[in-house]
Amino acid sequence: MFGISSLLSEPLILIFFVLFIGSFIGQVEYKGINLGASGVLLFGMVLGHYGYQIPAVVQNLGLSLFIVAVGLQAGPRFFRMMKSSGLVFGILGFLIIVIACLTTILVGKFFNLSAPLTIGLMTGALTSTPGLAAALEATNDPIVSVGYGIAYPFGVIAVVLFVQLFPKVLKVDLRRDLNKTLSPVKHKSSLKKMAIAIEKNNIHKKTLKELQSMIKSNAVISRVIRGDRNFLGRNDTVLLKGDEIIAVGYPEDLSKLEVAVGSEVTSNVNFRDNLKMHRVVVDCQEMIGKNLREIKLREKYSVTVTRLERGGYEFNPSSKWRFERGDVLSVVCSPERIKAVQELFGAKQHQEVNVHIFSISIILLIGILVGMIPIHLPWLGTMTLGVAGGPLLVAIIIGHFGKLGPIKARFYQPSNRVIRDIGLVLFLAGAGTTAGQGLVEVIEKEGFVLIIGGAIITIVPLITAFIIAKKLFHLSIIHSLGAICGGMTSTPGLGACNNLIDTEDPAIAYAAAYPIALIFISIASQLLVLIL
Repeated sequence: MFGISSLLSEPLILIFFVLFIGSFIGQVEYKGINLGASGVLLFGMVLGHYGYQIPAVVQNLGLSLFIVAVGLQAGPRFFRMMKSSGLVFGILGFLIIVIACLTTILVGKFFNLSAPLTIGLMTGALTSTPGLAAALEATNDPIVSVGYGIAYPFGVIAVVLFVQLFPKVLKVDLRRDLNKTLSPVKHKSSLKKMAIAIEKNNIHKKTLKELQSMIKSNAVISRVIRGDRNFLGRNDTVLLKGDEIIAVGYPEDLSKLEVAVGSEVTSNVNFRDNLKMHRVVVDCQEMIGKNLREIKLREKYSVTVTRLERGGYEFNPSSKWRFERGDVLSVVCSPERIKAVQELFGAKQHQEVNVHIFSISIILLIGILVGMIPIHLPWLGTMTLGVAGGPLLVAIIIGHFGKLGPIKARFYQPSNRVIRDIGLVLFLAGAGTTAGQGLVEVIEKEGFVLIIGGAIITIVPLITAFIIAKKLFHLSIIHSLGAICGGMTSTPGLGACNNLIDTEDPAIAYAAAYPIALIFISIASQLLVLIL
């Protein structure tokens, strides 16, 4: 026993021992549910109770890496979602955090719990590790981790059971409910192709650019057919009465275009072989973070992009959308042009690890400096974003742009996950050993109250958010459940939701609600310190 104690007194051995045993505990599954990375936190708390302590610098390093990786992952989708049909899911995610905060205040006051312990219960009930990180920094009290560790298991199980059992209690056919409910999600199948004849006199001799500015349609005109000629649609292409245009877009945009220029051609359109559609995958590091306007694809390569597929969904390409690795572009061009386009977007450099140390370092440095800026809140006092909130905010902003000067923020996703996962387990290991020092005392003092408080903070937002989703936003049950899983930051809940029905709708709702919840739970954790 003395030998083991001596070995664990060495910080490096202690760190990897906690990671090894904690990860093993986190992988143990029961009916598809496991603790995941939180197994490291729980085992760290056990060792912390016996006096073992991981250095604080390791915990802070892990926190910094984890938060930056999360911000870079959320950045590309956060601001775009704010302008899209997914905004309703984001609002629901925000409301879940608001409801959870109000419930947390009531639970803390009713059970007379300390502020750090109460906030820890909330972050555990919402299974939010970024929230835990922000709360630890704001309170500077390791008891936050105790609350998190106690509430977390119920938070995971409750969301999974809610998703699985609630549709059965309501006795509803999820497929029929989805089909009859107006969906805010535009699916891949929504993009259509239409051939339209130019018949209106006011369109005669107008350029495509002039036409687009006249009708404000998002449909993309990929080619123009004039007699036996078939040529690419460019901004300076002049349209003549009698031409036929091939357009790609959502039905409402195509209808607007048809009304403005003429009528749909229902007979088979005779395409010549000089222009064909090709699919090109974005895989070149130099293209990641750039947009169509910057690379001037039409001007330099005589190519029109008609669709952009990302994550299994197709969108009308916008000149401002920045490319992510794995995007699939549908392009129209002549056969001799396609090779140059494929080389432009293809993998010019094969990189096993796509991590830019310079960029990671400067993002962290700027983020930490931003986190130190005092923010004055009326009636509440002064707060700072801290080591958690500052890097998160900066990473989201830089992640949105993809590249700012020499700073690169679009990493190959597996590489970003490596940064995130390593940072997460290092942070949890340090937080666990620190919290373990007061674990037994807190449980002896508060006892069963902590479990009840955590359960209330989990259940109230779940049920209230579902009622809001159905009654206020009129969402389908499957969209409601997906958004709730995102607002509760519950990946296991999403897995259970996906098993209910063969559709990608819950994943879309989850992806829209998750970044909003992620950001606001971090902010809420710090605000509650001032309120409680």
